[in-house]
Amino acid sequence: MEFDVVIVGAGPSGLSTACKLMQLAQEQDQELMVCVVEKGSEVGAHILSGAVFEPRSLNELFPNWQELNAPVNTKVTGDDIYLFNNSETATKLPGFAVPKTMHNQGNYIVSMGNVCRWLAEQAEGMGVEIFPGFAAQEAIIEDGKVAGIITGDMGLDKDGQPKDSFMPGMELRAKYTVFAEGCRGHIGKQLISQFNLNEGKSAQHYGIGFKEIWDIDPSKHQEGLVVHSAGWPLDGDTTGGGYLYHAENNQVFVGLIIDLNYSNPYLSPFDEFQRLKHHPKFAQYLEGGKRVSYGARAIAKGGFNSLPKMTMPGGLLVGCEAGTVNFAKIKGNHTAMKSGMLAAETIFEALANNDQGGNELTAFDDKFKNSWLYDELYRTRNFGGAMHKLGTFWGGAYNTVDQNIFAGKLPFEFRDDSLDHAQLKPASESVKIEYPKPDGILSFDKLSSVFLSNTNHEEEQPCHLKLADKDIPIKVNLSQYDEPAQRYCPAGVYEVAENDAGEPEFVINAQNCVHCKTCDIKDPSQNITWVTPEGAGGPNYPNM
Repeated sequence: MEFDVVIVGAGPSGLSTACKLMQLAQEQDQELMVCVVEKGSEVGAHILSGAVFEPRSLNELFPNWQELNAPVNTKVTGDDIYLFNNSETATKLPGFAVPKTMHNQGNYIVSMGNVCRWLAEQAEGMGVEIFPGFAAQEAIIEDGKVAGIITGDMGLDKDGQPKDSFMPGMELRAKYTVFAEGCRGHIGKQLISQFNLNEGKSAQHYGIGFKEIWDIDPSKHQEGLVVHSAGWPLDGDTTGGGYLYHAENNQVFVGLIIDLNYSNPYLSPFDEFQRLKHHPKFAQYLEGGKRVSYGARAIAKGGFNSLPKMTMPGGLLVGCEAGTVNFAKIKGNHTAMKSGMLAAETIFEALANNDQGGNELTAFDDKFKNSWLYDELYRTRNFGGAMHKLGTFWGGAYNTVDQNIFAGKLPFEFRDDSLDHAQLKPASESVKIEYPKPDGILSFDKLSSVFLSNTNHEEEQPCHLKLADKDIPIKVNLSQYDEPAQRYCPAGVYEVAENDAGEPEFVINAQNCVHCKTCDIKDPSQNITWVTPEGAGGPNYPNM
């Protein structure tokens, strides 16, 4: 099938690209064929975000979004930030001690899954074809140029042989292909390497973000209240923070983000999150409530200094695929949308000038550098590096001064060129962490949590978690790091079991995978590669 533009991923950046392309085509009375492929069972099924939403890009894309009934309703009414001193006490930070980037006046608490469903409706209404349940497996590269993508075969057994239900993948060819797969997209990862897009850039850095939705006692609900935390339960060497957002309908969104440059192989991000909910500042809202949804997702948080080159012949990277998250704001949806809109403008101008495709759209770089997106990311370029180099307290102090007094213009560079996966210390040099058993009231185990994510994979299919060397998990990772995959995975995918001979055996429960990509990032031997499973596999988030 041939299109003018193929977009991989129906998240905020991909759908904003599609909408902007069709708006421009309608304005110029041009005909465009635009296709979006989405590996989730429906648009929004794989979307997970906090989310406090800054409407800047939405205002530009659809100035009348309120008339169009966009699901953006809950204005932020309060902004509380705490330093959790320990499991019982907390210090509320005054506004002047908090970077301005973390102030949320004028923002909204939203479900980005529902925002993406709404964006998809707008796109389809303008003629975009959206194919949910189709996973892009690889890029078509011809003569050094991106020429489209190939979707994955359906109906293969675990050995890769066709079953009765076999359906071969399709070639979707395009003049230009936009990769909007989200954080650590598996095709984007290949393209960055193949086209040397990260040459001269700092290494990308990542966090793992957890989210649960709770129905809470209406008497405890404060619609629009935003609560953030730093400190406990994370130790001094581990950076990250918690959040609790009071959404509409007596629901709260609660979660924890942990930077994946932590050093203790015994740390379990999932269990740190379960501990967080027992802190009185969070427990006061959750007690008596009911957990209704759970999910986890990696976040690209390297910021400006880690941005790869976003263009290559025939293709562009946008959104979290490139790492446009502004972590100083703990926000990436408005920046992802803007990057997609800039990509759309660049592509449309080329096609309107009878461009037949396959070229490198260098005009995108100029558009990016002249946009508020570039300015916003540049001003916060030191945020993560300062935290990594100076620690949570002094890094936070530097960022507060830099943002509140100098508007991000202090003449210093805090670049962090370390690799997240290389930060683990050997188990022999690390302290074991004894996590309390979940109480089934505020804290829960992994398997009951995965159940709430509605994760499903066809079991008779090739494993989508590829080991470069099947012996490394036991011979290297177990002996040196007590195989941390058992703990960094938030879904119980990886286990070390005992085989019939009484020897340790590495077990992959791929059907549990919530597509967070943490294993692809944090494995100390870089032995695990995450690739797309059959289309429609994975979590089915209703409104995350």
